[in-house]
Amino acid sequence: MKKTILSLAMVLATGLLFAQKKTTTSAVISFDATTPIDALPKAENKTVIASLDTKSGAIAFEAAVKSFAFSNPKIQEHFNSKGWMDSDQFATASFKGKINNLKEVKFNKDGTYPVEVTGDLTMHGETKTLDAKGTITVKGKVIVAASDFSVKLEDYKVSGGAIAAGKVAKEPTIKVVAEF
Repeated sequence: MKKTILSLAMVLATGLLFAQKKTTTSAVISFDATTPIDALPKAENKTVIASLDTKSGAIAFEAAVKSFAFSNPKIQEHFNSKGWMDSDQFATASFKGKINNLKEVKFNKDGTYPVEVTGDLTMHGETKTLDAKGTITVKGKVIVAASDFSVKLEDYKVSGGAIAAGKVAKEPTIKVVAEF
């Protein structure tokens, strides 16, 4: 009897522990570097790994650089080349951070909650601290984390002739959406 109660308690404790950390392998990151000269530098990656710890506020994303899909195959080729993202050497881009105002998010109550996130964005072998605003939307048992922010390509040592020529934005907009 004692062993049964102990086993049941361990299973319940383990379930509660794992319920705090949510993960997905189908988060989406959109990249928009369009300019008045060129509307094509847009890409989307639908195979992003993401995690959210509802107890600590830790949030993380990791994307394979080669998984960004552009409508123009030539732009995708340039994006992955040594002169740009060099995806053979720098295969992933990642973010590891924390929700600063976690106490304002009610994960057990439906609603949309504004959040402020601080963390480290690593891209092209460079890591920089990033502050971003976003939302956490809770609907039933589904949690959606979303954010839009811009990055300066020069901060991550990404350069190229198309940037200098005005065909690619110096500060592209990045949108992240993860459904847990």
